[in-house]
Amino acid sequence: MKRLIAVANIIRRYPSVAGSLLIILTLVGISLYAMVTIPLSEAIYLWRGADQVWSDTPRNAQPAWTNLFRTTKLPETFVVRMDDVEGTDEQLGESMWRETTLLTFDYPYAAFPRELNVFFDVEFETREPQVTITWISFDGSERRLFRGNVRDGQRYPISQDTDLTRDLGTFPHVGLFADPATIGNDDVEPTVVRGEYALRIEALTFEEGSSVSGRLVVYGDVYGIAGTDHLRRDLAVGLLWGTPIALLFGLAATIGTMVLTFIIAAFATWYGGWIDALVQRITEVNLMLPFLPILIMVGTFYSRSLWLMLAVIIILNIFSAGIKSYRAMFMQAKSLPYIEAARAYGASNSRIIFRYLIPKIVPVLIPNFVIGIPEFVFLEASLSVLGLGDPTLPTWGKILNNAYQGGALYRGYYYWVLEPAILLMITGLSFSMLGFALDRIFNPRLRGI
Repeated sequence: MKRLIAVANIIRRYPSVAGSLLIILTLVGISLYAMVTIPLSEAIYLWRGADQVWSDTPRNAQPAWTNLFRTTKLPETFVVRMDDVEGTDEQLGESMWRETTLLTFDYPYAAFPRELNVFFDVEFETREPQVTITWISFDGSERRLFRGNVRDGQRYPISQDTDLTRDLGTFPHVGLFADPATIGNDDVEPTVVRGEYALRIEALTFEEGSSVSGRLVVYGDVYGIAGTDHLRRDLAVGLLWGTPIALLFGLAATIGTMVLTFIIAAFATWYGGWIDALVQRITEVNLMLPFLPILIMVGTFYSRSLWLMLAVIIILNIFSAGIKSYRAMFMQAKSLPYIEAARAYGASNSRIIFRYLIPKIVPVLIPNFVIGIPEFVFLEASLSVLGLGDPTLPTWGKILNNAYQGGALYRGYYYWVLEPAILLMITGLSFSMLGFALDRIFNPRLRGI
């Protein structure tokens, strides 16, 4: 109970501790949510975007919540499926059947959709079914779009139909929704006619048990909570899984470097002699090595695996400038009376180091440990931005790299850059605030500041 009261007093005295802990706990909660709802294998599969996994999402769509700040709402993406509609079946002959399905939908937006696609799921043995697709406009007029045989997984891109584009005089996703009076008039911009539209799909099958199903996808300008990129990927997957990867990388790198540096400095200071001299010379040589160019060489010529980069970072940072700082602290602690008393009554070297010497300096390590986590988080993001990130993992830095390659800022896709950048800044701010507050708590000289 006394410890809880002491913690409460500290938080009351340093409000930044409560704020930073709240942000860190939120990031941990996001990490747990991502790992529970989207297993890593599934996240990697989704991020690679194979097998048309993102076929139902638009390219470069803004987050859906941006519509809350607009008077004229941008169109959202929606899907109309044949399986959700009851069609009519009739047998035309001994081995011919026709199924007619009417996909009706309401289009309430003032802007044109971005794209139109029809996807088919077909089952047959020897002869492919034949499909006729007819567009029914708001006024009941009909226009045949497609007629031909279809296979399983086939896509009919309405927006890329060159014959339809020539007939309409404009892009199909514009002409099919536009007021006919505004098409072909150079003085008037095409305007959307809001209302009910339909797509009639007539499927002829030639085998018993053969079937045709599919879906119409009307792509809009907004999608999801985080939007999409140039590969139609939902950025929420990368942002969610980027959180545990960033925290794990930063935590592992900080533990691996600072703890080992701390222990090596303690042993070298205690034993002194040639051991201390060797550690100091290795440290001085390591400080002259170009850290970032070495990482770039490893990522360019060997492997861009995140865990290999983590191992290289730990190895290069063990003998860092921190060894000299810790050595100065251990030299002062080494001469304290209770250390001399422990040596007098016969305590072993390892006992003195781990039970008396290291605990004396640990309060200094804790703030540096917390502040060091965002440094490695930013380092991983920097490597990814430079194109040296792990190609298999969805990370914040990888999103920024894709945004740079896709010209996000030049094309006005600011959300693509701002979302991972804000998460990086929040992570750095939270750990830095906590580290500075802990430094004031553990360092007696700063408590009055």
